[in-house]
Amino acid sequence: MGTPLLFQPIKIRDVRLKNRIVVAPMHQYAAVKGYPTDWHLMNVGRFAAGGAGLVFIESTKVERRGCGTAGDTGLWDDSYIEHFKRLADFIRSQNSIPAIQLGHSGRKARRFRPWEGGAPLTEEGAIKAGVDDWDDWELVAPSAIGSSETEPIPRALSFGEIQKTIENWSEAARRANEAGFDVLEIHAAHGYLLHQFLSPKANLRTDEYGGSESKRMRLPLEIAEAVRGNWPKEKPLFIRLSVEDDAGWGPDESVRFSKLVKEKGVDVVDCSSGGMRGSPVISAGPVGYGYQVPYAEKIRKETDLMSMAVGLIVHAEQAEEILQSGQADLIAIAREFLHNPNWALDAALKLGVEEAFAVTPPAYDYWLEKRFNSVKDVVPSTYFPGSDNGDFKI
Repeated sequence: MGTPLLFQPIKIRDVRLKNRIVVAPMHQYAAVKGYPTDWHLMNVGRFAAGGAGLVFIESTKVERRGCGTAGDTGLWDDSYIEHFKRLADFIRSQNSIPAIQLGHSGRKARRFRPWEGGAPLTEEGAIKAGVDDWDDWELVAPSAIGSSETEPIPRALSFGEIQKTIENWSEAARRANEAGFDVLEIHAAHGYLLHQFLSPKANLRTDEYGGSESKRMRLPLEIAEAVRGNWPKEKPLFIRLSVEDDAGWGPDESVRFSKLVKEKGVDVVDCSSGGMRGSPVISAGPVGYGYQVPYAEKIRKETDLMSMAVGLIVHAEQAEEILQSGQADLIAIAREFLHNPNWALDAALKLGVEEAFAVTPPAYDYWLEKRFNSVKDVVPSTYFPGSDNGDFKI
């Protein structure tokens, strides 16, 4: 039996991933004034030790105003570099590739954490969270339009501020490289700033950055070009899109945009959905196992770009089937890694990978393989009750 595709190496530019398993960016809301903490080291460290080939640091903001909550990470100053280098170095020490997503929340900034309700942050709540620059933490967007009738109204960015925004992304890319990351992703999805510029619902500008589809695409394309200019040519550049947002931006628009962003040096499209209306997108079918995979398949087949599938990809056999059927090149997993940080090891065992325990560090590999060879009837706790092979139904 050959090695499953999920565990076959893949090379993107000069970076080689040991397998196709990606830990997607996941906000932790645990930073202090933008600086990552021990929590972040623990969080990404266990995923790298668990065997994933590529581990993303959460959406890290390119300027202070871009922070979604008081706990967002940031890379808007050189003082952050050494703190992120600690994370990148540890991920690499576990034979995984360190990656980072750069973002800006736009009009979705300045909010309570999700488990605090996720509503617009109050000044009282900000002070309680240790915020000391409330007046500078301003909501900005393409146009002075709130996310809904009950949401705060942002201020529309001026032409000059847009040029500064491009510079902010470029400089954050430089810092990400200096911190030791080997893959960078531009966050242009989920209703955040770049998605707001792409959206005909959020972007009602009448200048060079709004109106027609090509003008709405202009800022994300200029940012991709600027980021690529400050990101080493040997390192891959990803972009995350809401391929369908059910608010005027859909798969056909995403294909057209992806073809253009490829010319700017993007290598992989991370195919997500939603964020503009604040509700699940169900255009590809009911929300269930792999409900966003059709978006990755469309981008892969129609753009000559690699695609990454994400969204309720839970089981090893499911991930392998997505790759085998040619729907995506990479498999991104988020919440299931929270449930099981050793998901990659679990998948290797269920798919019959030779020397499966070797996907983990020696301190795990040695003891787990020793138990496996010594006690033949032990079934791992991650297997389904009453099953010894992890069978499931999609």
